[in-house]
Amino acid sequence: MLIAASATFGSKVIGVDGQVGTLKDLSFHDPSWKIRYLVVDSGTWLPGRQVLLSPKDVADRDWNHHFVIVPHTQQAIEDSPPIYSDQPVSLEMEKELERYFNWHSPLMGNPAAGPVTVGSDVYLDAESEHPDPEKQNAVLRSAKEVISYSITAKDGGIGHVEDLIVDDEHWAIRYFIVDTRNWLPGKKVIVSPAWIDSIYWVEQAVHVNVDREAIKNSPEFDPSTPINREYEEHLYDYYGRDKYWS
Repeated sequence: MLIAASATFGSKVIGVDGQVGTLKDLSFHDPSWKIRYLVVDSGTWLPGRQVLLSPKDVADRDWNHHFVIVPHTQQAIEDSPPIYSDQPVSLEMEKELERYFNWHSPLMGNPAAGPVTVGSDVYLDAESEHPDPEKQNAVLRSAKEVISYSITAKDGGIGHVEDLIVDDEHWAIRYFIVDTRNWLPGKKVIVSPAWIDSIYWVEQAVHVNVDREAIKNSPEFDPSTPINREYEEHLYDYYGRDKYWS
């Protein structure tokens, strides 16, 4: 299912013996755009604590009724490695989470999400072609943070990121919803992360490898209508791009 990222935020995360928190954010891997973690806020139950859960932990979800089910007890969540909002997630912490939750087990959650491989990816700084081992934890990005970034085409600005579209079967970010109101009033479009040239995280800017005229004439996106394969076929054919499902 393709769902707006913002529609998942605030969903109740329900464990074996009760609610363990609410879904606060989705943490994705840059540059693969795979969702690596669900960021769960434990709220008043464990004040100040956040918990990272893998998509493998998701046994079921219903975004219309705003809940996610995970196969963990409240005690297991309470005893899990602590994550705090003012601290980065280190590679060591990721390994500790893997060991604690046993995410390599084939019995856990959704096998379509694939294995979580910690430490195999190297962050490339936006201003450098050379990997910086000191910034490897920076491959984890916040979906909530990217919403509102400006978007620029090859020949000028086109708007800002209004939301992200998430594939909750394969747990990947499939599209950016672009609000073009300051350029094309009333029109929204979507673009694939595969068409992005670069993202400047400090400047909060996204550059896409598409020109403004192509964006202007692209298939319009209606947020009230679910994205179906027919629409996706039309979109990819219009841009002449390889389809991610092919």
